[in-house]
Amino acid sequence: MKLTVMQFVSLDGVCQGPGAPDEDTTDGFGRGGWLVPFVDERFLEIVTGWTCRAGAFLFGRRTDPDDPVATRLNGLPKYVASTTLREAGWAPSTILAGDVEGRVAELRARPGPELQVHGSARLAASLLAAGLVDELRLAVAPVVVGAGRRFFRDDDAAAAYRAVDHETTPSGVALLTYEPAGAAAYGRIDVT
Repeated sequence: MKLTVMQFVSLDGVCQGPGAPDEDTTDGFGRGGWLVPFVDERFLEIVTGWTCRAGAFLFGRRTDPDDPVATRLNGLPKYVASTTLREAGWAPSTILAGDVEGRVAELRARPGPELQVHGSARLAASLLAAGLVDELRLAVAPVVVGAGRRFFRDDDAAAAYRAVDHETTPSGVALLTYEPAGAAAYGRIDVT
C-alpha cells in the first residue's frame, strides 16, 4: 500500500486544532478552529477525493472518531499506533503497539490502495523520519496562528521533497502534494 500523510497546517506550520476551538486544547492551546474560515466547496471536494483513495487508515491514539473527515472512514480498516491503548472503540480497528514503524512497514508492504494518515502529527513525523511515507499532502491555510504544535519541528531531520501536484482553493488554501526526494541539498547563491 502507498503510505500517504495528510495534514492541515497554517502558514507558520501550526497543525494543532484546525477544526474547532475545543478540538485539541493540549498545553493550553486556545486558538483552535483556525482552518474553518477557509473551508470552501473546492477544499471539501479535494479532501473528499483524497480520502476516497484510501484502503485503510492509520491514526495516532488521540484521533477523534467524531472528526468530520473521520466519520467517512467508519467502514474501512483502521490501525491505531499507541503504546498505551489496549483496545480501540472505533471498529474495525487494530492497535499497533511495540515497534510501530516496523508494523507500519509491514502494512505498507501489503498490496492495496492507500494507507492514509490524517492529522496525527506526532505519528506522521515518526513515519517521515523512518522513511516510510510515500506521499505528503499538505493543506496550507492562509493564516498565522502564532502558537500551537508545529507539524515540522526544529529537531526533525533535513529532507528534500518533490512537488507532484498543487492547487489553491477560492478561499486561499494551498493544497500541496509532495513525494520524498532524498536528503536535503545545500548550496550558495552567488550574486555578482
